[in-house]
Amino acid sequence: MILSSILPAIGLFFLTNIDDIIVLALFFARGAGQRGTTARILGGQYLGFLGILGAAVLVSLGAGAFLPEEAIPYFGLIPLLLGLRVAWQVWRNRDDDDDDDDAKIAGKKVSVLTVAAVTFANGGDNIGVYVPVFLNVGPTAVVAYCAVFLALVVVLVWLAKFVATRRPIAEALERWEHILFPVVLIALGLFILISGGAFGL
Repeated sequence: MILSSILPAIGLFFLTNIDDIIVLALFFARGAGQRGTTARILGGQYLGFLGILGAAVLVSLGAGAFLPEEAIPYFGLIPLLLGLRVAWQVWRNRDDDDDDDDAKIAGKKVSVLTVAAVTFANGGDNIGVYVPVFLNVGPTAVVAYCAVFLALVVVLVWLAKFVATRRPIAEALERWEHILFPVVLIALGLFILISGGAFGL
């Protein structure tokens, strides 16, 4: 049962998380040159993904009253508000001296909680896919799926770091990250809200 769950779990993980590579690559670009960036991104991705798995397992166990399906689109408010906050900081600091590198680095520090919040908010579709799968397999298979998913989080973060550190991509991200980062977060938030029909959209 466990072995027969591994391949489907791998496929399901990458199918539902491949879009995270772009967001994580932007986090790596934002934290470039800072000590501990990879550890913070990995920690945040794990924290956010544990929240996704926890929600999916609870809903599949019948705890849907705590997380009704119609509440999931409102997760889009998290990246939307984070993106607006970053955009405001970029606009406010637009006239700062380019030589003030220490202030720039301090202002762009990637936090575990920010990565976790964006990961969790972007996981609404994951929850929607995982719940019916978990409902149709036994408890042992659910444990196997969760174990495979958690093991693959490291692979996902490594892939994002690999993408973000390729020379042409790294140079482009370094140049445009301050614009791309808030734009992607705002677009992600709006996409989650609109595609889920939040606020009657």
